[in-house]
Amino acid sequence: MIKFCDYFNDWLYGKDGYYSNYKEIGKDGDFFTSVSTSSFFGGSIAKKIISSIEEGFLPNNTTILEIGAHHGYLLADIIQYIYTLKPQLLETLNFAIVERFENLQIQQKNYLKESFGDSIKIKHFNDINEVKLQNAYIIANEIFDAFACDLVYTNKNDVLQQAFIINHEIKFIDCIDEKIINHCKKYSITKGEVALSYKNFVNTICSNIDSFEFLTFDYGDRFPRNDFSARIYEKHAVYPIFEENLDLGKLFKKSDITYDVHFNYLNDCFIENNIKDIKFNTQLKSLVEFGILDLLEILKANVNEKAYLKETQKVKILLEPTGMGDRFKTLNIRK
Repeated sequence: MIKFCDYFNDWLYGKDGYYSNYKEIGKDGDFFTSVSTSSFFGGSIAKKIISSIEEGFLPNNTTILEIGAHHGYLLADIIQYIYTLKPQLLETLNFAIVERFENLQIQQKNYLKESFGDSIKIKHFNDINEVKLQNAYIIANEIFDAFACDLVYTNKNDVLQQAFIINHEIKFIDCIDEKIINHCKKYSITKGEVALSYKNFVNTICSNIDSFEFLTFDYGDRFPRNDFSARIYEKHAVYPIFEENLDLGKLFKKSDITYDVHFNYLNDCFIENNIKDIKFNTQLKSLVEFGILDLLEILKANVNEKAYLKETQKVKILLEPTGMGDRFKTLNIRK
């Protein structure tokens, strides 16, 4: 019998875990992301980075640090758009990736070298604990939904219970973990996911990096909805964790497992580090504020109508209020 959070962690990061090897994203993979939808996602972030440097919040030799870069597509898009919008910055900026798996580090290095030759140097860190910087622009796209979580449930006797795994089956027993109990009391959680590991991550970057801007995108919301959001993605099919007749053993390590991020808790982790410059938004509002529509206008002036309309359709997917635009939320934090 093991705790669900340990099972979750082994599923994604253990030996032969789902994230231990490169996975296709997009129509040939298990799910879509904003990165796989349009390069304008990375372009908008690049525009935001340039703005933060031009207004003097970060120096022009800051390190752009991506956490969990997968193949390297997002960082490559950001670099390409910086080259397009402010090419002189590439002479001074530094680039780094936090990636725990060596085989993925090799793929990221190869892809970025194929894209930019020797003009871009990438430094890899195996763990966020290794990162020691004076300043950084940190990008964390869809990483918190992959932090191990516990499952909790308040039974009919009003007793908080915690999920354990026995032979790939979920069983709830009375919770005796005081940290989980206190967390649920603080945020009025009676049912759902609890990811206490956010706190250690935030504490680490706050203590290891003197000055930074931190940007994260993920699905979720400010408040826990007091229901289970944990789900499994396989070939674009979605299976709620408690779907009837779901065989966890068959899907274990062969598919993606995820859940909705509790943004108020993540927000509070930064506040506990005396950081107050925190902006919560939808992906739609953030990308518009970053200047994604300005990028479309630049494109319109430089390509034919067919190419412009094709990219506009992709950007609409990123911004749709009933889709990615509202489902994904952002935190933009400055220290």
